[in-house]
Amino acid sequence: MNDFDFFIGSWTVTNRRLGTLLAGSDDWTEFPGTSTCWSLFEGRGNVDEITFPTLGSHGCTLRLFDVEREEWSLYWASSRDGLLQPPVTGAFKDGRGDFYGDDTYEGTPIKVHYAWTGTTTGSPRWEQAFSTDGGRTWESNWVMEFARA
Repeated sequence: MNDFDFFIGSWTVTNRRLGTLLAGSDDWTEFPGTSTCWSLFEGRGNVDEITFPTLGSHGCTLRLFDVEREEWSLYWASSRDGLLQPPVTGAFKDGRGDFYGDDTYEGTPIKVHYAWTGTTTGSPRWEQAFSTDGGRTWESNWVMEFARA
């Protein structure tokens, strides 16, 4: 239940995001961020807000642990559109968290994968990837590397 306890607190964030998604692009952009995460429900949930100062935007993730299914649901929202995105769900195993869900990108149905690694190192890493072929192949398109503020 307390899988995300490592993330509670304040962070500086190095973001790398692919410029053009799902087009075979190799054009990555790097930009800074700051993030603060706080616990809910005695560790069975949490919320973080991330600020992207050079982009003039913010993001928010709500994470909730389903006690019966023993899995997390992660919901993302951006200040750019104010919409709560469909959740990705999954769990941690051996310090790695893998979360999957269905969404659309510019009208194309996609699978979404979030991976959390380095959760026991003090320098966690989050990565997002999309698939347009049902999960057979994945394109990584956003990486966040965290350091304690």
